[in-house]
Amino acid sequence: MNILLSGRNGQVGWELQRTLLPLGRVAAFGHRELDLADAAAVRRKLDEVRPDAIVNAAAYTAVDKAESEPDLAHAINAAAPALLAQEAAQRGALLIHYSTDYVYDGAKAAPYVETDPTNPLGAYGRSKLAGEEGVRAAGADHLIFRTSWVYSSRGSNFLRTILRLAAEREELRVVVDQIGAPTWARLIAEATAQALKQAMQERKNGAFKGGVFHLAATGETSWHGFASAIVAQRAGLRVKAVTPITTADYPLPAPRPANSRLNTDKFRARFGLALPAWRDCLQLCLEEIPE
Repeated sequence: MNILLSGRNGQVGWELQRTLLPLGRVAAFGHRELDLADAAAVRRKLDEVRPDAIVNAAAYTAVDKAESEPDLAHAINAAAPALLAQEAAQRGALLIHYSTDYVYDGAKAAPYVETDPTNPLGAYGRSKLAGEEGVRAAGADHLIFRTSWVYSSRGSNFLRTILRLAAEREELRVVVDQIGAPTWARLIAEATAQALKQAMQERKNGAFKGGVFHLAATGETSWHGFASAIVAQRAGLRVKAVTPITTADYPLPAPRPANSRLNTDKFRARFGLALPAWRDCLQLCLEEIPE
């Protein structure tokens, strides 16, 4: 199997390069090697790789910056996935694309299911929802995985930020009234590899059925709870207190959903995979970061 992977330098993309290798030849590209805003360049790469599957892990993820750069967010998160899906449809390839809890407004009192109405609050969420719509409209075989609160042992993310600040400060003030499930990038990558293997076999047998699926760790917590769990598992930090604050106490340019919980029953039923608890993933991830 030939696999084209975009966004190889991101949190999920970096992990995908490793988890996809057992499935076939992986041609992985970052922004410098593949500018998704350049349709001609995208087609040239597709002609070179001739992929059986396209895994699009590239994304504009600067949630607050998107409020002042909506066109750029749309180009990467909406126009580019639509182009990939159109090319996948023409070439008979499968497309896997990632979306986000930000397509919801967070007003629901329970975890979101895939059929719940979407209502993004900001430019980032709107661009990701437009990307989903573009993928569906293209008519290609596709899987869209909505995930949430992604972190990893490398790069810029909440986990790394908390570790850095906890080593510098005696008090951390962290939002307590936003709820979700922290999701390790490696979990997403490993689940994707299993789903891709299954999907390709289904396509071979003429039994493939695509759609949107929630892919996140199980359980729930707040950002404050996540930060507290990080600090509790790491010795030698300077921090003495993790203080809960409200969203109103920490204003940001882009609004966040108060409820980012994603019901993953559909994913588990479709692919037969048991998604682990967020605390278990956090412990494994922290073991990769030197103290």
